[in-house]
This record gives sequence, C-alpha cells and structure tokens, in this order.
Amino acid sequence: MTRTALIIGATGGIGSEMALALKARGWSVRALNRNPEKAARDFARLGSLEWVKGDAMMASDVIAASEGVSLVVHAANPPGYRNWKGTALPMLESSIAAAKAAGARLVFPGTVYNFGPDALPLISETSPQNPKTRKGAIRVAMEMRLRRASKEGAPVLIVRAGDFFGPHGGNNWFGQGLVKMGKPLGSVTYPGKRDVGHAWAYLPDLAETIMRLVERENELADFDVFHFGGHWFDKGVEIADATRKAAGVPDAPIRRFPWFAVYLASPFVETFREMIEMRYLWKRPVRLDNRKLVAFLGEEPHTPTEVALRVTLKGLGCLDTMSFKSGAIGAERRV
Repeated sequence: MTRTALIIGATGGIGSEMALALKARGWSVRALNRNPEKAARDFARLGSLEWVKGDAMMASDVIAASEGVSLVVHAANPPGYRNWKGTALPMLESSIAAAKAAGARLVFPGTVYNFGPDALPLISETSPQNPKTRKGAIRVAMEMRLRRASKEGAPVLIVRAGDFFGPHGGNNWFGQGLVKMGKPLGSVTYPGKRDVGHAWAYLPDLAETIMRLVERENELADFDVFHFGGHWFDKGVEIADATRKAAGVPDAPIRRFPWFAVYLASPFVETFREMIEMRYLWKRPVRLDNRKLVAFLGEEPHTPTEVALRVTLKGLGCLDTMSFKSGAIGAERRV
C-alpha cells in the first residue's frame, strides 16, 4: 500500500482522530475542505496535513484530491442532523467515485441507526437491518451502496461504533448534551433512561482500531464489517457518574435532559425533530457485539474509562488545567 490517505471530514470527531492516528504511523494525510486555509489555522493541532480545496458534494473535487492515495476515509456527516436525505448519499457517492478512481480502500465509520427493535439488544455484523427511522433507512441505503461499490473496484471497511466521545470531538451527544463545552463541569445532563445500558466509543480507541485493521489490508474481505464494543455501561447513567468523578466533582448533580423543550420547539427546529426520531436509542439497550473484531485483532484497543473521560473533559475545556493530574495523560495507553 502507498501510505497516503484522503480524509473527507477531517474537521469532525472521527475524521480528526483518524488524521492523528495515520500521521502517528507515518502516513501522509490529505484533507478535503471548502476553505483549506481556514481549516489549517483552526485545526493546527492536527499538524502537517495537506489541506486541499474541494466540496464533498462534488465528485470531481474528491476524485482530484484522491490521486495517488490508497485509503479514503469517509468521515463526513450532515451537520446538526440536518438534510440527511439531500446530502448523505451524494457525499458518499463522491467518496466511492474517488476510491474507485484511485484504487483505494474506502473506510466508513458505521452507526447503530441501521437497526430496528428486532435486532436489539446485542447487535452483530449479521444482525437484520430493519430501521424504523428515516436516518436509519438512509444509513442502510448507504451501506447497500458500499456493498455494491466493493464489487466495482472499491474495497470497503465499515467499523460500527456507539455514541462518540473524545478530546477533539464536540459535535456529539457527550460534547453537546452531557457537558457544556468550554465550561468547568458543574453538572452532567443524561438524556436516556438511567437504568438502560448504553454503548460509547472513545474516539482515539476507535481510530486506533481502524488503523490496526487497515494495516492488515491483505487479510480483509473486499467488503468487511467489524463492530467496536467500546465503553459499555449496564446502567446508562453510569457514564454521567463516571464523568463527574473524572472531573473531580463527584457530588455534581446529574440532571435530566429537557426533552419536553425539544418536543415543544421541534416544529420550528429541524435538528430537534431529528433528535426526537432517534430518541429510541436512549430508551432501549443497544450493545455492539465485538467478538469478530477481537478474534481478528486479538484484542480491542481500550483506554480505561477514567483516563478516557479526563482526557475528553480536558480537551473539551471542561476541566480546570490545574486540577488535571499530570499523570493522566501519561497514563493514557491502550490495553
């Protein structure tokens, strides 16, 4: 494999972590962005990425950016749950066209949206995909398209995970729901039923997992899917408790998410309507079966919960720098 990768969505949570993981292994990383100069300034922490001007909706832009790469990471998502129907599939088509043109493998971070109640609570790679939501149906269509693409010269790797959290990814339930980015932790808000299990994916662990799979390219199928177990909490509210302890404020209140306000405003706010549609994932346990992944890799990269949460809180600006123990970062390792 040539060691050059193209990332679509490098400014997002998983996209930025993939950039860091690739660079740590000596890969050259190219990132598509409509405003590359601004992206380079705003995301200087990602280091020496080759930012390329282009629009993920324009196949010609993505194809041009993919010249000479052996890996295309499709980490782009419509922001704020908005206009999935109009943007998700077209963006994916652009990435597929680029992967085919370059002869590259396409990496696609999967979600649990594909699955309806009949597949719960433990989801494997072969569980039936019968979603009851619009976004779930779109996700199923995207994966069906990827399966076809794998037979058209673009091998595909899908790694499916639960809700994201991490130091550089705030556009998720953890960064915008459980905590308030940029503010010391005074309380934690939990959006689900407190006694219902929930799966979380620590983004550095997920990126590390994807890289370990990519490094064994010759052993992967043309269309391969793996489930990432991540951090599972038998009682979902346990992550809120662990978060306040990691922040050094174990008595901080755990508040209920104001769903009533979301329902009231939903006729006027598209994002709120989409949040309501996906609320079922907070009412029932949804766990990812990672036995295939563990059998293939021998283990799943896993940062201890307290370390992962402290690094996340620090990165999101929710932890007083003086209270962050110097040993926490040093202790961050995957076991």
